[in-house]
Amino acid sequence: MTVAQQVEGGIVVEHVRRSFGEVHAVRDASFTALPGTVTGLIGPNGSGKTTLMLMLASLLQPEGGSIRIAGFDPMDATAEVRSRMGWMPDVLGSWANLSVRSTLEYAARMYGMDRSTASARAEDLVQLVDLADLAASPTRVLSRGQKQKLSLARALIHDPEVLLLDEPASGLDPGARTQLRLLVRRFAAEGKTILVSSHVLTELDEMADGVVYIDGGVTASEEAVARSRASARPWRIRSSDGEALRSALMSAGIASAEITADRKDLLVPLSGEGAAATLLAHLIGSGVPISAFAPAVGDLEHTFLDLSSGDQS
Repeated sequence: MTVAQQVEGGIVVEHVRRSFGEVHAVRDASFTALPGTVTGLIGPNGSGKTTLMLMLASLLQPEGGSIRIAGFDPMDATAEVRSRMGWMPDVLGSWANLSVRSTLEYAARMYGMDRSTASARAEDLVQLVDLADLAASPTRVLSRGQKQKLSLARALIHDPEVLLLDEPASGLDPGARTQLRLLVRRFAAEGKTILVSSHVLTELDEMADGVVYIDGGVTASEEAVARSRASARPWRIRSSDGEALRSALMSAGIASAEITADRKDLLVPLSGEGAAATLLAHLIGSGVPISAFAPAVGDLEHTFLDLSSGDQS
């Protein structure tokens, strides 16, 4: 049984490639996203993320390899894939004079819903994404963040089992980002497969179960990602007695050269939560008053930085 057959309802990408003339946008992309999970797609600018997302969305044909969305090939069974997939692009294309409600109603009709069902679905979604007050307004008056909400609602119109979200948090205020994170986690709990491409790694950190890293058109192996996530990263420690803290860190075996100051805090490299827990117990046992003890960067930012500067094999 192939990987694609084992992951019915998910996303399976195997050795996909795509070029534009002499530019090899995607050289070798392979990953799996499972139902009921949120997978983050990260990588530097020009890494191939957008090209990969367009191929997944059935808008661009791969030159090699295979893609399965809910068990179907986006090129060979485009209608089947689009009926099961919701696509939220980075930039929403919309009819400027059409209202928010009408935009969603027309989208619903395109998926075969009758007028009554389409109207009810549109009403449910404007409530869900907090656009009820703007439902009768033309889309041209929407801000960037409000257009993102409309784009998400449009992707959800047919209740797809797979969601592709490209920069969904772009333009959202802090409250809307929190709402987005809760919605995405709720969709995952309902069993949907969700792939999120984003540069906002702090937001992605709080919603993603796993991550796919791509650079130079090549995805890092699962082993490389796991090594990067487990590698040493700085932890931020704060105490009202800075000298006592520094002394206790050195007595715990941390070399003076590895301890750096950042305003009122000290930063030390630690390999994993086990090492962090051991160090914290030592500091408390030494009588040092600790007021803050946490990673200086999130998991995904750490993974991104480590893979960007190291070996991805």
